[in-house]
Amino acid sequence: MRKFTLIYLAFMLALTPVASLAASKQKQKNVASNAKVSNAKYTLNKNVTGKYKLTKHSPSAKLKGSKLNASRKSNMHVKLRKPVYVQPTETFEDLYDGNGPLQLASAKALVINQYTGEVIYEKNTKEVTPIASVTKLMTAMVVLDAKLPMDEVLYISEDDIDYLKGTRSRLSVGTALTRAELLRLALMSSENRAASALAHNYPGGIDAFLRAMNRKATSLGMRSTKFYDATGLDSNNVSTAEDLVKMVKTAYLYDEIRQESTTASQEMSLLNHDYPVNFVNTNALVRAGEWMIGLSKTGYISEAGRCLVMQAEISGQSLIIILLDAAGKSTRIGDANRVRKWVENNKTEVLGEHVSG
Repeated sequence: MRKFTLIYLAFMLALTPVASLAASKQKQKNVASNAKVSNAKYTLNKNVTGKYKLTKHSPSAKLKGSKLNASRKSNMHVKLRKPVYVQPTETFEDLYDGNGPLQLASAKALVINQYTGEVIYEKNTKEVTPIASVTKLMTAMVVLDAKLPMDEVLYISEDDIDYLKGTRSRLSVGTALTRAELLRLALMSSENRAASALAHNYPGGIDAFLRAMNRKATSLGMRSTKFYDATGLDSNNVSTAEDLVKMVKTAYLYDEIRQESTTASQEMSLLNHDYPVNFVNTNALVRAGEWMIGLSKTGYISEAGRCLVMQAEISGQSLIIILLDAAGKSTRIGDANRVRKWVENNKTEVLGEHVSG
């Protein structure tokens, strides 16, 4: 009898999970069924007497249900789709066709005929201003004037690191390049460490180099020009548009400066780089190859704004273009294009016309 009782209890315990599972499944079916009914206008509910009846959805019930969720999703969707402002692609330099007066956005500017000296455009030409890396034209002239061996290998040192502005460089300390290669990087891609290394490897060191830079400026009649470093990172390097015309005219006489400053790009093997590093010209007009440019140098530090000096041939005329203290990244390029369009559209009058901005 006792054995029979134990068997019966074991049998009942085995049935309990099955019954519980069946009840759980039935409950899920009931919930699903109610959910389907609730999606309609009525819900099947059991009252206190145990009988079932249909209950009509109230407006509030609808709002709390699927429509409220849909409303929330819609609001979320709107928040994700914020209005996006699209910058217009058409700018003033695109619209200007050379008709009408020439107006340049650069704060200081001077455009002259290289050989006659005739002024084509002038704007704040006597105003003293920082010139940033335009400095490197003078750096190059001083190096070349010294008649130093251009194939001599020089090394980038700790002294060439920019602690003033914190600019970066791909020329690691210990990089070995010839003087000619450093000159190319300084003029073409405005490499600050290259210019610094040229100055530090000058006979007498950096102090002698700076003295030579200022002597050269004085000899050229650049009376408002001062140099305090060879790179242009020092905002105390100042000049005027009128002085820079003199510097560009003289720099143009150096074959090496003409060649290196108008090189579009150059690959070089460098220390700590597995593959050759490609350096490009900082002047987009040189890279594009649509201009006849004989000399080029850009410059930028916050105190100087965007600067560009060039010798270029437009409509058969050799012009020197000085653009200083432009606010936007593309302003100096836009100004150069405006000069070109104006000269091309007014080439018969340019020689005798004086334009002020």
